[in-house]
Formats: sequence, structure tokens, C-alpha cells
Amino acid sequence: MFELIDNLKAKLDQYRPFPSSITRNLQEDLILRWTYHSNAIESNSLTLLETKVVLEGITVAGKTLNEHFEAINHRDAILYVEDIIKKDEPFSEWQIRNIHQLILKNIDDENAGRYRQQNVLISGAATNPPDYTLLNDKMAQFIDWYNTDAHKLHPLERAAKVHADFVGIHPFIDGNGRTSRLLMNLELLKSGYPPSVITVDNRLAYYEALDQWMAYGNTESFMNLVATVVLDGFKPYQVVLGL
Repeated sequence: MFELIDNLKAKLDQYRPFPSSITRNLQEDLILRWTYHSNAIESNSLTLLETKVVLEGITVAGKTLNEHFEAINHRDAILYVEDIIKKDEPFSEWQIRNIHQLILKNIDDENAGRYRQQNVLISGAATNPPDYTLLNDKMAQFIDWYNTDAHKLHPLERAAKVHADFVGIHPFIDGNGRTSRLLMNLELLKSGYPPSVITVDNRLAYYEALDQWMAYGNTESFMNLVATVVLDGFKPYQVVLGL
């Protein structure tokens, strides 16, 4: 599947840079879908259209304030990821903390951007995250791996591993899932691939594939899931550009 995806990317690259009108259209569509699905995976009850109007500054009756903030914050975190790419900034713990701080802004400011100070369980998972006293070392090792070995992997493999390894560390009290998906797509977008917008409909398969990776080191299911979703990510470009 990687070969098919790389061929599509090469075809897409022939159209770069995109006209500004097309870029805006693609960005608006991406931000909405990515925000809706990533939050819905975490049980945010806003519908796709409700998410759209919240991002336009309209309050939706019957929805909690936190659900509104989750949509707005996720949009802002995507814009921050895009800014990282524009500035060609190196991957760092500082970036990760900033992304997480945006995710929890006005929701849990005390823990936003701060590594957890207690042990936690991942509900339904076969393994537990590391002890909180090990987090600084685990995150330093994570960044060190990225700086030394990550470049040896295909961009899709690298993005999937960034996601899975980060979730395994689970450095924050809350918001690890949304942060991990932002980090995965930061990697894909850096390399010119469409982001992997995992839909709420695929939540069970997504959790099962991640658990297989973290508990047993079986990477195939999650790699295939990411590749399939990236392949789907070409569809908006195909529609807009007529590929």
C-alpha cells in the first residue's frame, strides 16, 4: 500500500504549490473533519455540523462549555501544527507541551502542557503507562529516538510509531489521544502526505490496533489502519484538483 500512496503523493506534488483559494478550501475541510472526528473519538457529542458552527463562533444549545472549547482548541492546535511546518521547526518536547496546552486551554489549565504527577490507567488497554516518576526520562528517550533513528523509517511508519509510542508513554493526565493524533499528522504533513483523519466510526478498530502495538509489539494492524486512512486523505485533493 505504501507504493500506491507514494505514487499518489508524487502525482499530487506535481500540482504544488496549490492556488491560495484551493489551499483555503482544503484547509477548512480538513480542520472541520479532523476536529470533529478526533473529539468524537474522545466522546465529544458535537455533530459534524455543530462542530462547524462552533468553529464559526456560534454557541450550540444543549452542549457543554467544555465541548465548545474542545472544538475551538483543536482547531487552534491544528493551526499551530501548520505553523510548525511553515517554520520548519525541529521536533521537541516544547512543541508537544504547546500542543497539549492548546488542547486543554480553558478546560484544565492546571494540567495543560504539564506532565502528569500521578499514575494512570488506560481504560480497556492490556498494559499500563509507565510510572509518572519515569516520564521525563521516557520523553527524553522518545525525542532522542526521533532525532537518531526516526528518519530511517518510511514517513507513514514514522508517523504511526510517533503516535503509538507517545500513547504508550501517556505523559499527560488527559488529552493524550488528541495530542498523539496531532503529532502523527504533524509527521505526515511535514513529508507532504495527507493527514490521517481517523474517523469515530473506526474507533474500535483504532483502539484494538493501538493495544496490539503497545501490549504485544504487533504493529501491522495499526500501520495498515494509518495507511488506509492516509489513502482516503487523497480524496479531497482528487475532488478539488481533478486528479
